[in-house]
Amino acid sequence: MNQPSVEEPSNRVTSVWSSRQYRIYAPSWFAMVLANQIEMVTLGIYLYTRTQDPMSLGWLGLARALPVVLLAPGGGHLADRFNRQRLFALTLLVQAFCGAILAVAAFQHAALAWVYAVIVVEAATGAMGTPARAALLPLLVPASQFSKAVAWNSSIFQMGTMIGPALGGVILGKTNDFALVLFLVAAARAVALIGILLLRPRPQKREAGGRSAQEEIWEGLKFVWRHKPILGAISLDLFAVLLGGVTYILPIFAEDILKVGATGLGFLRSAEALGAITMAMILAHAPPMRHAGRNMLLAVTGFGVATIIFALSRNFWLSFAMMFLIGALDNISVVVRHTLVQMLTPDHMRGRVSAVNSVFIVLSNDLGGLESGVTAKLFGAVGSAMIGGTGAILAVLAALKLWPELARIGRLDEVEALGQLPSPAAEESRGDLATATSAAPVVSGNSQWCAIDAHVEDNPDNPVAAPPS
Repeated sequence: MNQPSVEEPSNRVTSVWSSRQYRIYAPSWFAMVLANQIEMVTLGIYLYTRTQDPMSLGWLGLARALPVVLLAPGGGHLADRFNRQRLFALTLLVQAFCGAILAVAAFQHAALAWVYAVIVVEAATGAMGTPARAALLPLLVPASQFSKAVAWNSSIFQMGTMIGPALGGVILGKTNDFALVLFLVAAARAVALIGILLLRPRPQKREAGGRSAQEEIWEGLKFVWRHKPILGAISLDLFAVLLGGVTYILPIFAEDILKVGATGLGFLRSAEALGAITMAMILAHAPPMRHAGRNMLLAVTGFGVATIIFALSRNFWLSFAMMFLIGALDNISVVVRHTLVQMLTPDHMRGRVSAVNSVFIVLSNDLGGLESGVTAKLFGAVGSAMIGGTGAILAVLAALKLWPELARIGRLDEVEALGQLPSPAAEESRGDLATATSAAPVVSGNSQWCAIDAHVEDNPDNPVAAPPS
């Protein structure tokens, strides 16, 4: 029998950093995020300064979103069929080349059509690799520590999101050299690639052959549709950020409303990340949330309120504070959503389900950029942000109506894959929880379960009353 190439999961592991593989993965993940954030703020300023047109930022969002919508399901299929590590490494290599090509295009003052074309290729490559990256993480850490790994991953993401825009803005403000900054993006991706190649994940459970790619992709979509906690969580994030996100129109606020320029834009982007990393560190060290679903709904509501206040602000520091709050509240939703998506999904389907999640994320973030550009063109940046904040609050009300199960999601550390029997440790933990609190994990007729504050039938649309204690 072959020995696994990475330590086996163990409930005795008390920290995600006990995993050597995660200690290798984390710096690589940071380099990827840093590169993406520097590129994002640089391209935003580059396009807006060349065109002075809000729609140039909207087209940027569309160029990044459309390839993901079209190709991510195929990327999920590949992640379940082939080696996830090698697939992700290959796509990261192509993205590094794209960063270098963008640097050359900026140096040569190439036509914007070429710039958008490279952005499309880079986004398409990312669409093929992101499901593999997301499905790789559960193979690097013990299952009992996965929710902590998500929180740490979110912390690292937000640290890169905090440092990247500020660093890119400062370098750009000092040098006014777009090509130099974009070359640094390519270099950071090359560093990340080295780390990914050094990983030794546990063997993945690959999807058996015999079915067409279309059938397997459709199976992933049906899995998400059938299981309402997953569908509700990713749909709430989709519509809240699609409507409420202001990231793509921040250059307009920085240049025309707050008058703080490229450096101020970098710090506004970093404020959102600072808030998110602060919340992520709190979540990583605090006991697991007892009422994760309720907290997620309240956080998205606060996200909408903070967006409205940001829209009305004319003071840089108030705007900075609201961006901090937006990032902190959004991070709660991120941790709950990613934990549910990865831990409720059996390993052999994680690539396809991660692909569906990737499509929803990109639709919310990047297609939201198109929505922001269009509404900013029609109603101005302030009107766009106010409409978005109101839309996020309405999204919460709609989610409560369509997926009332969301409000009953409880402890994230007791989530197990659907279709698998609960482990003995989970059974013991569940018994202790039922005695100590009113929150009980769901146990369905076919042993599908997650921690929800009510007993629910296998059909998620047909909840029944909890049994008497």
